[in-house]
Amino acid sequence: MKITTFDDMIAAARQAGPVPIAVAAAHDPEVLKAVAQAQGEGMVQATLVGDRPAIEAHASSEGIALTGVHLVHEPHPGRAAAQVVAQARYGEARVVVKGQIKTGEILSAALDRHAGIRGQGLLTHVALFELPALDRLIFMSDSGVMVYPDVSQKLEIINNAVAVAHLFGLACPRVAVLAASETVHPKIPASIDALALAKMAGQGWVQGAVVDGPLGLELAISPHAAQVEESDSPIAGRADVLIVPNVEAGNIAAKGLMYFARARMAGLVVGARAPILINSRADSAETRYLSLAMATVLASS
Repeated sequence: MKITTFDDMIAAARQAGPVPIAVAAAHDPEVLKAVAQAQGEGMVQATLVGDRPAIEAHASSEGIALTGVHLVHEPHPGRAAAQVVAQARYGEARVVVKGQIKTGEILSAALDRHAGIRGQGLLTHVALFELPALDRLIFMSDSGVMVYPDVSQKLEIINNAVAVAHLFGLACPRVAVLAASETVHPKIPASIDALALAKMAGQGWVQGAVVDGPLGLELAISPHAAQVEESDSPIAGRADVLIVPNVEAGNIAAKGLMYFARARMAGLVVGARAPILINSRADSAETRYLSLAMATVLASS
């Protein structure tokens, strides 16, 4: 099934669920609202680990019923993260969710060499956007984990994002490696990296995708810009996946899409044994709910 809208994604998640999830430091109203909605729709079966009195107080004030939810009292955030990761390690949970805890704490628990859920490669963040002006979903990576990735790390970022796109039904996603423009310049390292990555993809380092770069953002997604600039890129104006130069560029682009372009967003970390949701504490319940739907699709594939 090809997923081209968030409605498609939600329908697929409802059909695939319920997937067991574990939430660390779950005493957060927005997290509780998102989990309650996802569980009510049959997407997830939740275990909430955190300060139980605070969880119950937030649920009561928001009118959230905790029926069917497993509560574990562990008020210390670090220990809550360790418990949640242990559940994923032993198959009791298939999705790890961050609550009122710093991103670094949950990722540190996940990456622990003895008790974590690290995979064979990098943990990278894949964001997914639904924009009113586009007829497809846009994947973006990495705007949340890798701060200043080098070329080899960017190659892993691409492969992780392509793997997610495949699970969403894109047989051959079009991947744009972004820079300031399509011109390679020695003083713009991102443009040099993008050229190298496009060449590497052409040599077989990326399977099941068309990769090109460097491309400016407008050339990657706008058919009009591609026509005006007479681009010969095979993906100009039609990119499905945007690879950003670093976490600063990605974070600013993601927030710009949400706050200026009214995009809806889902996002999670891949590369571990289970998807990890690291939503910002400022994210709405809707963004968290959509991220749970995205995680359900991935965890059940």
